[in-house]
Amino acid sequence: MGRVYRARDLLHEQLGEPCSKVAIKLLDEPISQCPDAHVLLYREFALARSLRHERVVRVFSFEVDTHSHVAFFTMELLQGMTLDRLLLECPQGLPWRELRPIALQLLDALVYTHQQDVLHGDVKPANVMVGEEGVRLFDFGLGHAQAEAAVGLPSVSRSRFNAWTPGYAAPELLAGGALTAAADLYGVACILYELAHGSRVGKRASDRLPRPAQLPRHCWAALQAALAIDPQHRSITVAELRHVMGRNRARWCL
Repeated sequence: MGRVYRARDLLHEQLGEPCSKVAIKLLDEPISQCPDAHVLLYREFALARSLRHERVVRVFSFEVDTHSHVAFFTMELLQGMTLDRLLLECPQGLPWRELRPIALQLLDALVYTHQQDVLHGDVKPANVMVGEEGVRLFDFGLGHAQAEAAVGLPSVSRSRFNAWTPGYAAPELLAGGALTAAADLYGVACILYELAHGSRVGKRASDRLPRPAQLPRHCWAALQAALAIDPQHRSITVAELRHVMGRNRARWCL
C-alpha cells in the first residue's frame, strides 16, 4: 500500500543536527490516485503521531510536494532487521533467551497502543523491526482509533482494498468482521509462535498446534488462548499475555 525511502533532512544538516537521516513514506499506486489519498495518508500519520512510546516508530511531519502534489510524511529511520527477515535466518525458531526480550518489547508496544484506544490492525513480522535499540512496531496504515469516528476521518476498509495478510490476520477479519483488540492479540500471538517454533500457525486450531520446545511450559497455555480461532475463546488480553511471558514461572488457568 505504500513505499518508504531513506532520505536526508537538508534543513537539519544545515543546522548541524547530529542525525539528519529520516524515512519518507508515501502511498503507492493505485491508492495514491484515490480522491481522498492525502487524507488517508494523513490519517495514518496522525494515528502514529498520537503514540509516544519507545517501542513504537516516531513520526515527524506531514507534507505535500507542491510540484508533484504527492503527499508524504517523515519518520525516524529504523536501523536493524524486520522479523520476517530474522525468521528466514532462524528456520528452527529462536532460543528463549533471545525470543523473550523481543516478545516482551513487542507486547509492550501493543499494550501501550491499546491503552491509547488505538488498534494496529496489521500485526505481522514485516511490521516489526529489531535493532540495536530494541524492537519498534510500525506501519499503522490499517490501524483504527476511537477518535477517528468522532471526527469522521476516512479509513482503509476491505471494501476498498484487500489489505489483510492471511498468515497473521485473525480469522474474523478474513471473514469480514470488525477490527478489535482480540484481532491484534491473534496477530502478535502468531508472531510469537513462529519465533518459537520456526513455522507459521496456518489454519490449525490452537489445541492442535505442537508446543514449541523452546517455549517455557508456563507460557504455552496463555499463547494457546491467544491463538483461539473463535475470538470469544481468546480468554486473555495482550497485557495479560505480556504478564505471563514476563514471569519466570507461572501457572495460567483458563
